[in-house]
Amino acid sequence: MDLKWPASRAEVAEIQRVRKRAAVDAALRAPFYRERLRHINLDRLDDEAEWRRIPLLSKDELRQIPPDSFESMFCIQPRSAVVEYWRSGGVTGRPLFYPRSAADMECALLSFARAWALIGARPGDCAHISFPLGIHPVGHLFARSAEQLGIATVWCGSGSGTPTDMQIELIQELKPTIWAGMASYGLHLANVAESKGIDLAASSVKKIIVAAEPLSPAKREKLERMWGAEVFDHFGMTEGAFVAGEGGDHEGLHVWSDLFYLEVVDETTGIPVPEGEVGSLVLTPLFNNTVTPFLRWSSGDLVSVRSQGAGTGKWSVFPVMKHARRTVGFFKVRGVNINHSELEDLMFRNHDVSEFKAEARTSDEGLDVLHIFVELKQGREPQAANPLIMQDVQTKFSITPKITVLERGTLGREFEASVKAPRFIDRRG
Repeated sequence: MDLKWPASRAEVAEIQRVRKRAAVDAALRAPFYRERLRHINLDRLDDEAEWRRIPLLSKDELRQIPPDSFESMFCIQPRSAVVEYWRSGGVTGRPLFYPRSAADMECALLSFARAWALIGARPGDCAHISFPLGIHPVGHLFARSAEQLGIATVWCGSGSGTPTDMQIELIQELKPTIWAGMASYGLHLANVAESKGIDLAASSVKKIIVAAEPLSPAKREKLERMWGAEVFDHFGMTEGAFVAGEGGDHEGLHVWSDLFYLEVVDETTGIPVPEGEVGSLVLTPLFNNTVTPFLRWSSGDLVSVRSQGAGTGKWSVFPVMKHARRTVGFFKVRGVNINHSELEDLMFRNHDVSEFKAEARTSDEGLDVLHIFVELKQGREPQAANPLIMQDVQTKFSITPKITVLERGTLGREFEASVKAPRFIDRRG
């Protein structure tokens, strides 16, 4: 399979110049965009100031389009051109469903095929796919692109598709060399295996691909320790496809900038931030936009990007991105901002904790409460572990949490029923 690697940064820049204009021309065919783009000078799109006059697009704006009007307002090809639909949506808000054409799928599969090349996968490898399978595209795109490259695949899906106990049996029996899934489910698989006396660190799996949720340093360390495997973080979104991935250099996520035009802007002003500084990610697909013409999509991710590539592979011409967190990732409890990624790091670095979730609640007295539900490592007693967990949270966030210990496997079963693990939930009305 030809992965169509660009030869130089100059070639990437020329692709962007041509395809940005094509993306805007496509958008002008959608009624949704006609007023939004009325004042844009199409001959000056290479001027950053002119490009930034295109308004940012958010998921909330698309949710305002009635579902029965979405295809007529936002899409630019008839239903006869559609070959499949993709689901977009995290743990909150009405999910959206995007139609995809055959041309869109060709581009999407190319982007995912490059992901396998990044980690050095080749024929002879076997990939156990635990990403959800179905209308959410990430699982089947990883599997289909692997097959195109001659990599054997085990299409398990998440625990709701193939029970976790059976997935562990398949790993032991079929001996895959690569496991691919969401990090939270990878930890759950390892916890269940451990409870059965099975050490996944001694399994055949040597490489792990994770995506679809932020990977904190603590979560990476725990995955690598429990699986005894090298972890590769990958990043994508339903509005694009596979956008950026980590190679063996582990210098960050290599961005497919010949397929997607990325900007990093200040969350408040919308002005580009200096190179290497953290800002809000804005994405414009350059090719897989033949039905849904996304322009300057505000993804809700905070990232930093440096233009100089890393590594020595064919992907070294691409910029490198580091994912900071989701913009919505915090609770405010009794006036204290509790950043989700910081709390996740804190909990996963605690060797007493095998799994957790956090909820912001209102007590019977009307006070805000941070309620943390934990599953403890085998052999650990709540009387010993709970005070240490509480002390860690108090020291980090200056707030006293409520701790509830759950039976092991409770959270895994809850997470299995969701596309993305609902680890942080605000239940305050």
